[in-house]
Parts: sequence; structure tokens; C-alpha cells
Amino acid sequence: MAAIVGERLAAVFVELADTLVAGFDLMEFLATLTERCVELLEVDAAGLLLTDGRGALRLVAASTEQARVLELFQVQEDEGPCLDCYRTGQVVMVTDIGAAEAVVRWPQFAPAAREAGFAGVHAIPMRLRDQVIGTLNLFRAQVNGLDPAVARAARALVDVATIGILQERAVREQEVLAEQLQVALNSRVTIEQAKGILAERLQVTPDEAFVLLRRYARDRNYPLTQLAGDVIRGTVPIVASGPATARRESLRQPKR
Repeated sequence: MAAIVGERLAAVFVELADTLVAGFDLMEFLATLTERCVELLEVDAAGLLLTDGRGALRLVAASTEQARVLELFQVQEDEGPCLDCYRTGQVVMVTDIGAAEAVVRWPQFAPAAREAGFAGVHAIPMRLRDQVIGTLNLFRAQVNGLDPAVARAARALVDVATIGILQERAVREQEVLAEQLQVALNSRVTIEQAKGILAERLQVTPDEAFVLLRRYARDRNYPLTQLAGDVIRGTVPIVASGPATARRESLRQPKR
């Protein structure tokens, strides 16, 4: 297990390093991170919360719609393992969200997580020294914890993500950090709006709409947030090939 995880982890590090070079797109980086967590760590979903300029947690990336809704629920209800992870700066592991201890600790979150199809949570703080800027949260449908080697790999991915967010900036530059994180949060709102527009027009799920956005952005070297804004403004016409092939919907080139 350790050897396999190590080999796959190395490949993911290379991919993330490529994302960090010229033209750094924070939202694309975070989306890639959550997706690779699901693939590499064999969890069922991943979500990422970052703090805004006022120190409040906000959702910035999620691998599935279920994870997105559950993360938002935690923030809105101010309750859940991911919030506890951020506040304490420590890993929070929940192997069975239906256990009596978990239900007592998170009376609102526990049933919501089970309703979303999740039975376990592994929340990891995104921290550099004493500064915690968010959490990476891994969700499992089965009642069990992560293999120790997998847990170490998850910790390594979180460290890479934290360095990526804080790259080229000193930790003491709080104003710069708050501004960049706020940009990411604002970008997420734009992307969510674009996802909704695509989902409604093409009659696909929000997850499928997000795949369309990212594929279009990658194929054309188009910044994801800029593309989302153009979709909202209607400057990127959308063509549907038919309801039976919704997963293969394509976007036309924007008019120049």
C-alpha cells in the first residue's frame, strides 16, 4: 500500500507543481487538488474551506455536489468536524459519523452527513507554522478510517496546497493574504453561478456543468474564473448535442 501510494503521490506532486508555475490560477489549483485527493486517497469526496478577510471559513472547492452542500451546511450551521479542525489546528478523524459520540458532538451535522451518503470524515488543517488558513476535508461512504500511509499522503497534499496558496508571499503579509483569499472566494461565487446557468441550459447536473467549464478552460488556456464570468454574461454561446449525450456537451468558441 505504501509503495503504491508513494508512486501515485509523486505523480500528483508533479501535476500540482505544473499548476503553480506561470499564470497561477488558484481556483484551478484547488479544484485539481480536491479531485486528486479522491483519486489518490480512495475517498469518496473532498472539500476545501479557506478563511476570508474576517477570519470566517468559506467554501472554495469541492469534488462533488454532495460535498459542496455538506461543506456549506457546516459553515451555515457553525458546526462540524471541519470547523473543529480549523479552530483547533488539529486533524479531526471521524470513522463513524453515525456513532453516538459523533451525534452528540455534532447534532446537526451528523444526520446531514449521513443523508448525503457519507459515513466518515477526515479533516486536515491547512497550516504554516502557527497560521491556519483553512481545512482540507475528506469524506468516505464507508465506516472506517484512512490507512496510515494514505493519511500521511493526505497530509503531504495539504502541505503542498498551503505552500501553493502562500507562495511568493511572506506569512506576515496578512493584508496580501486576505486579499488573495477574498479573490478566490469571489471567484467561487462566479463559478457557482456559471455552473447553475450551464446545468439549467444543458439539463445536466452541477458536477457535469463544472466538468464542461474546466474542460473548455483547459483546452483553450482560458482562466476558469474569466470563463465563468463570460458564461454569465452570455458571451460564450453554449451548444447542446442532445439530452442523451449531455456528458459530451461542448462550448463554442467565444465571439471576438
